[in-house]
Amino acid sequence: MPHASGDLPPAAFSVLLRAHRERARLTQEELSERTGISVRAISDIERGVAKSPQRRTVAALAGPLRLTEIELDHFQTSAKAARLRTASTAADARVFSGALVGALPPDIDDLSGRERELGALRELAEEVATGERAGTVLVLTGPPGTGKTTLATSAAHALAPRFPDGQVFLKLRGMSSEPRTPTDLLHVVLRSMGVDGVRVPAELEQRTNLCRFLLKDRRALLVLDDAAEEAQVRPLLVGGPRCLTLVTSRQMLLGLTGVSRFVLDVLDRAAAVALVSTIAGPTRVADEPDAAGELVELCGRLPLALRIAGNRLAGRARWPIGRLVGQLRDRGRRLSTLTAGDLGVRDVFDLSYRQLSARAATAFRRLALVPGADFGAGAVAALTGLDEEDAGAVLEELADASLLLLSQVEDRYQFHDLLRVFAAECLARDEPPQAAREAEARLVEWLVRTATAAAGGHFRPSSTPAPVGPSFADDVEAGRWLREEESNWLGALRGTAARGEHRAVIELAEAMHWYSEIGGTAATWLEVFGLGLDSALATGSRHDEAVLRGFLSWTLHALFARSADAADMARSARTAAEAVGDLREQAWARVYLANCDPTADHPRLLDEAVELFDRADDHLGLHLARMYRGANRHQHGDHRAAAAEFAACLEFFRPPPVDGTPIDHALRAYVLLRAAQNHAALGDLTPALANCAEAMTLFRASASTVGQARVSQTWGRLAHTSGDLDEARSRLHDAFALFGRAGQPQRQVETLRDLASVAEAAGHPLAARQHRDHAAELSVALPGDVR
Repeated sequence: MPHASGDLPPAAFSVLLRAHRERARLTQEELSERTGISVRAISDIERGVAKSPQRRTVAALAGPLRLTEIELDHFQTSAKAARLRTASTAADARVFSGALVGALPPDIDDLSGRERELGALRELAEEVATGERAGTVLVLTGPPGTGKTTLATSAAHALAPRFPDGQVFLKLRGMSSEPRTPTDLLHVVLRSMGVDGVRVPAELEQRTNLCRFLLKDRRALLVLDDAAEEAQVRPLLVGGPRCLTLVTSRQMLLGLTGVSRFVLDVLDRAAAVALVSTIAGPTRVADEPDAAGELVELCGRLPLALRIAGNRLAGRARWPIGRLVGQLRDRGRRLSTLTAGDLGVRDVFDLSYRQLSARAATAFRRLALVPGADFGAGAVAALTGLDEEDAGAVLEELADASLLLLSQVEDRYQFHDLLRVFAAECLARDEPPQAAREAEARLVEWLVRTATAAAGGHFRPSSTPAPVGPSFADDVEAGRWLREEESNWLGALRGTAARGEHRAVIELAEAMHWYSEIGGTAATWLEVFGLGLDSALATGSRHDEAVLRGFLSWTLHALFARSADAADMARSARTAAEAVGDLREQAWARVYLANCDPTADHPRLLDEAVELFDRADDHLGLHLARMYRGANRHQHGDHRAAAAEFAACLEFFRPPPVDGTPIDHALRAYVLLRAAQNHAALGDLTPALANCAEAMTLFRASASTVGQARVSQTWGRLAHTSGDLDEARSRLHDAFALFGRAGQPQRQVETLRDLASVAEAAGHPLAARQHRDHAAELSVALPGDVR
């Protein structure tokens, strides 16, 4: 049954035109050809940006669309309504003759630490005011308490002279239970522009259009504070080309396109101390600089927390700063301490927490259980039972709500210190203790099991069997996981050891053996193998004791240059291995002892190791023992015998195949490196440098930072010997930086001494002295004895 025109659903003329054109299967170009109306004009009408069409334009458009009589009537009626709306808007515009009338909140007189952001806003405002940049929308986002409203308020006062036609500050109440609607907010804007209440249109779209019409030639500043979401903000973006709109929100508002963004972070240390000094008094801060420094760190350098702390001190003139610091050190009381009157950090955080979806709220509070500094989707999946795709979406929701910060590593996140404290409070308050314990157990089990499988399965010689456990696509992915999750799996290992789950601790520690050759830091391996040894002793396993004492001997000698401690550990490893008749571990104990005990009979120990490995049918161990035997002979000047040992080892450790493991690459590289030193001793620098080049390629393929450092150091020394001092200096600087990344300060000391020798050879005594002074400073900070 045909509709009467009055029964047809209302539609904007732009929507109606497009619908009829598409039904007629006409492109805009084809409609243009048939009507004589330009493609641009048709496009503008359909996008709603053109003025209302005249009657003759409507008639021309209707012809090719093959409209029924009823449809034609509706088409013409809709066009007429559009013309009436435009006329009404123009009439309303004539009502406005003055500037916007909208009081700004009081200015803030202690905007410490935001000078850079305020300067950038001044530059932006200048570009808008002078017409260099068309109407701009700037979104200020950041975690709760970073001072978004404070900065926007101060900026509005500072920028007001650039926008003489007025400023309006709207509080959107996005974090309240009832955010203000765009319709109501636009009513405020129109009234502030002098539009009489009876002339304010009823519909949201009409109010938006009228605001845009009124502001199109004005120089005005609009501040939209505390926005809830994009849908609340979009209708309020009504500024013309000479207007600047500032939006503050805890949400990232990523759905807004064509906007600029500032993400506010916490203050740097100096600015944080300056803010406390401004509030509490400069004399008090000057009298207790150390306490003031600790205070701002305990506040996480969060502006809101700093203001509260400063106000508490200002209200307690006789309190030393150290007294407040003592209260803040108690994590359980920290958020309660950071409360002043009706203002508290906890309340501000809670507003954002209450806005989360149920699954995001669960993830937020359980992420307080993560032992390390940052985390990814895997941790959320373990804590919540979500799959990794949903876990990633939850992390994005938390980041969009500014409750998590982006880490320096892609797809990883971290807490602000105070938000982590708040998350732990939420966990204790909102979750049954049993649920929290079960979530933590899942997380720890996932971390320990995955670390064991990643290291043992991907970082081992390909001739050894892989353990059963989670698999990764390739060695690169496994290595990335181990690096990114190191603080977490190490924290999980500590917890596992504390709970007495010794077998899991031993398995992880032993799986890390080969990975420790190319990844991690010296401190990491001292702790991992130490925890493993403690668990081996607790279980009474002499085999595991021998293995882990051997690993610790290597760590102490190779990574810390603590030979005496390393030798004691190697002797204890030999005793444990002999107690259970373990030939392989007896051989390894002799290798370790030969490497670190300057008083031992090295040739005898290494000959015995080779024989024991042979009896144990361990060809890998045998050739590694031969490599060390070659190094020993090189050290004692028997370079021909050393060359024979290295040649045999290189024959065994052939260039790795395409599917070779990182350890396959590293083992050949270590032999090449020792052979290079022996070539140099024989006066054969060309093969020595060729060995260095191949070793560097292999270490890079295995992503071994320490391996690359050792090649750079050896290469630098060889270049020094050959007289190429520029090459020597460059290689040694690389070695120093790489040893730093690997956490090996003793090797850095050695490299600085090498650099001093190069500087002296180049005739630069001042540089040589600086290198030696630096080496002396690092030597003082080297760790002391262990065990």
